Amino acid sequence: MSNLLVSFKESVKLSDKFLWLIIFLISGFSLALMKSVSLEGMNYFNIQLIAMTAGLTGAFIISAIDYRILADKWIWIGIFCILMIVYTLFFGISVEGSSGVNARAWINIPGGITFQPSELVKIGFIITFSKHLSIIIEKNKITSFWNMILVVIHALIPVILTHLQGDDGAAIIFLCMAVFMSFISGIQLRYFALALSLGVLMLPLAWKYVLADYQKQRIINQLNPESDPLNMGYQQIQGKLSIASGGFSGYGLFRGPRVANGAVPIQESDFIFSVAGEELGFLGCMSILILLVLLLLRVIYIAKKSCDNIGTIMCFGFLGLVLSQMIFNIGMCLSLLPVMGVTLPFFSAGGSSSACLYLGIGLIQSVFAHRQKSLVKKEK
Repeated sequence: MSNLLVSFKESVKLSDKFLWLIIFLISGFSLALMKSVSLEGMNYFNIQLIAMTAGLTGAFIISAIDYRILADKWIWIGIFCILMIVYTLFFGISVEGSSGVNARAWINIPGGITFQPSELVKIGFIITFSKHLSIIIEKNKITSFWNMILVVIHALIPVILTHLQGDDGAAIIFLCMAVFMSFISGIQLRYFALALSLGVLMLPLAWKYVLADYQKQRIINQLNPESDPLNMGYQQIQGKLSIASGGFSGYGLFRGPRVANGAVPIQESDFIFSVAGEELGFLGCMSILILLVLLLLRVIYIAKKSCDNIGTIMCFGFLGLVLSQMIFNIGMCLSLLPVMGVTLPFFSAGGSSSACLYLGIGLIQSVFAHRQKSLVKKEK
């Protein structure tokens, strides 16, 4: 026990303090926005605070564990992740009407709490896919066609399972994560070109047999949201109105009239960016973007400093997770992309998403801290 405590203290000491600073600033900003939307009656502030506390506790613990030890357990982690999604498919809770999503993606856990397993599986996928790719690199099989087939199968497992849940937003994020991790691993561009070509050719089949009717309507409506202002276009139109009403500096925190009236559906989660736009204006929106970009740049810095391939790939897996969710969420808030039920990382309400993203930070800190440990040992 004492050795574990010493290891924990050492890892915290060697962790990236600047990354912690960014995360604490983001967390404080998120809690302020949650306090504002909690004026509606639902106390999102308390839920977010609990999720952040649990997530940060987990992050500190994971940062003390060598990420390579976690990676060595990749088979068991992968099996656990698959079982969680399969269990949710059969015994999960179906939630309808959340930004067009009709998904069986949540489960009940003791204490009357619901949990979304796919959020934890995203972190598990970073570990398993990183290990898979690092094994191929070590064996110098990165150009092997059959190994690429296995990589594609690995990537498609969470994509297909979350699609079967009805959570295509999560499926798209898994796909983006796989692309980022594969690219940084050195997989040849011809394989990306082949995958892209096959994807384009399969679009008609996906439109006819894969997409649900409401998803098709959202894509069609994206071309002209004003054509259906009281139904499919309502959320995005109201979101843009809230952002525009804030002007340069906004009405002030907790003073947004549209926020108080709940003018934007799901404003605490998918459209939290509209809350920042109304109450804090252009300055608030830019502050969110700057903080998230700083986070991404710091993750890239740590990736470059990693002492092995697996650490670098893990960092880019987390980068792909945060960047893709950031682009899709802000894109749909600005009516640049269809609504797909993707949250803004660290800012949106959602205990599962928030807590698990912090676990990802713990994984990145582990990569940094154990590189530092290696350097200290070399100096001795």
